[in-house]
Amino acid sequence: MSDVAIRVENLSKRYRIGERERYYALRDVLTRAFRVPFRRCSSGSASTDAPKWIWALKDVSFEVKRGEVVGIIGRNGAGKTTLLKILARITEPTEGYAEVRGRVGSLLEVGTGFHPELTGRENIYLSGAILGMKKAEIDRKFDEIVAFAGVEKFIDTPVKHYSTGMHMRLAFSVAAHLDPEILLVDEVLAVGDLEFQKKCLGKMGDVAKGGRTVLFVSHQMNQIRRLCERVLWVDAGHIRQAGPTHEVVSAYETAMTSGAWAQSVHPEAAQFKARFLRWEIVEPRTDQPNVVATAGPISIRFILRVNQPIHTGVHGLHLFSSEGQTVWGVAIMRLTLESGLYEFLYNLDTLPLRPGAYFWLATFYDGAETLDYCWCPPELIVATPLWTHPQDRWGGLLNIPYRFDIRIINDDYKIH
Repeated sequence: MSDVAIRVENLSKRYRIGERERYYALRDVLTRAFRVPFRRCSSGSASTDAPKWIWALKDVSFEVKRGEVVGIIGRNGAGKTTLLKILARITEPTEGYAEVRGRVGSLLEVGTGFHPELTGRENIYLSGAILGMKKAEIDRKFDEIVAFAGVEKFIDTPVKHYSTGMHMRLAFSVAAHLDPEILLVDEVLAVGDLEFQKKCLGKMGDVAKGGRTVLFVSHQMNQIRRLCERVLWVDAGHIRQAGPTHEVVSAYETAMTSGAWAQSVHPEAAQFKARFLRWEIVEPRTDQPNVVATAGPISIRFILRVNQPIHTGVHGLHLFSSEGQTVWGVAIMRLTLESGLYEFLYNLDTLPLRPGAYFWLATFYDGAETLDYCWCPPELIVATPLWTHPQDRWGGLLNIPYRFDIRIINDDYKIH
């Protein structure tokens, strides 16, 4: 019996621009949706010669052995989710082939495969049946699945009433516990709080130790380092580098922080007037410079390289939620900068956002000239305790710490 669990040969996937067939993870949709208008602004008008087709993947080849844990990293829109979707048999490749040997459990988006009208209990059994499991097998795993997800009180409630956090916890628990031989996990752990992220990573480690194969997409390099033996760096639909985790992650981080990623987006980068190179959380400092686990105070900095003097500089910073809603925006006017490397430091007394992934857009202009618009990787991950309503539709965007007291008052209390 071959020890290869996944074999990919010259895999390519082409989409027609504008058709609904193309699938993106939410962060990829945001990147494309917000980038297009700025491209139009910078060019003056939309191009009439834009290609009608785009290759999400092109000539991708690799193998994954049974029991191997492989990380997949890369910028937004690089093709990572498209690759997992092909492996999960959700979409078909345009060229080449992907051979997957074994029962596949996948978690590509929160609640993938769940029917909103069915209860949590019914969805567990439905997911197991789709995987080809017998009822007796699911029965043996049921209590463990529910306990891991922490949804005991709501297991007989339709999942349409679940919060995003509950939905994600149950979906992950089902995918990880129903004995898949191959587990495909896209960047979904960012939805949960920090403790649940650790719990999920521990479970994926247990799955791997049990001899099963794991492919894990993440923008958090510490998670990749902790879990993965080998890493594939996907860039613009190609495998840019593959190898031991420490080598590939180090090369990727160097490219991100040096501004090399900006050069691939802007071919004219060698002649740029000003470009953002990176961003990071300065305080409170942790081993993950894009993760914040407190509501404040917080210091965040953006590094800008200026190659030519700026006379009428305007800097904009915008923060978007994972749903594309503008959370916060600010504009700094009348900047005069000589050539050099600059730190733009933001000191925030508080950042009371719900846990989840957020996206920075940093812009810079010299008068009417657009110098840079930067979707600054990686995402801002908020991993604070949750102080909002358990149902998303009532939870709102903010996550404000509070104290609640209740006391009895006399009947003769007068309301003024």
